[in-house]
Amino acid sequence: MAFIRQYWYHLLAVITVIIWGTTFVSTKVLINEGLGAVDIFIYRFVLAYVSIWLFSPRKLWAGNIRDELILLAAGVFGGSLYFLTENLAIGYSTPTNVSLIVCTTPIFTTIVLGFFYKDERMKKKQFWGSLIAFVGMTLVILNGQFVLKLSPKGDLLALTAALSWAFYSLIIKQLGSQHTTVFITRKIFFYGTLTILPLLLKEPLNMDTTILFKPIVWINILFLGIAASLFCYILWNVTINKLGIIRSTNYIYLIPLVTMITSAISINEKITIYAGLGALLILLGLYLVEKTRSNT
Repeated sequence: MAFIRQYWYHLLAVITVIIWGTTFVSTKVLINEGLGAVDIFIYRFVLAYVSIWLFSPRKLWAGNIRDELILLAAGVFGGSLYFLTENLAIGYSTPTNVSLIVCTTPIFTTIVLGFFYKDERMKKKQFWGSLIAFVGMTLVILNGQFVLKLSPKGDLLALTAALSWAFYSLIIKQLGSQHTTVFITRKIFFYGTLTILPLLLKEPLNMDTTILFKPIVWINILFLGIAASLFCYILWNVTINKLGIIRSTNYIYLIPLVTMITSAISINEKITIYAGLGALLILLGLYLVEKTRSNT
């Protein structure tokens, strides 16, 4: 029975990254329709926060200042800071650079986790499996275009996003089983939205109904708010608690693969032989990491 449960949680991780892998295309659609990065973040997180009240309506506070502050940090690192730095990075750098740097999150997560928890440090064979997956992810993102245009400001913002998600994973581990997953996720949406609001002083929220009432706009907002935020954050927090941070986070290497397939279907983006090879390396790397874990 325990064996079956383990694979169930792996399936949840795969479902989560498949959905997250399609969000890049969805976000691009909304930007093309006239919404800004902050607009998209607020609409998706507010929608997720309102919706999650249906499942977690009673408990308002964590019960002590320490846990409330930890939840605030989770809202910042896993919400406002992560999405702000990632979206701003695209404005200064190329999407290829940003994707490549942001998807190094598993590496930074392993480093951060190993610094605080000796028993969570990656084994030698796990390292090689993760490295193979990283090389595969790089090939998928580059897709045969082996020229990177360095942009210090944009690349630094992308690096900040990667580190932000690494610390978010560490914070979720800190919370452990003291609170329900739904309660933790609801607080993340609340504090993520709250800490992004000061940016509206610089540029007000876009509430143009001619944009928001377009089917292509509200459908994508619903997708980002319900599927990619409400649904996926709950699943991700569950998998972190059940599989551990390293095993869960390594699935992030699949996101570029999902994005590549989605782009090929929706906007006819060409998939090269390099990207195909990269896809195989990602799957091989993840298999080696999991096999090593299973044998320990």
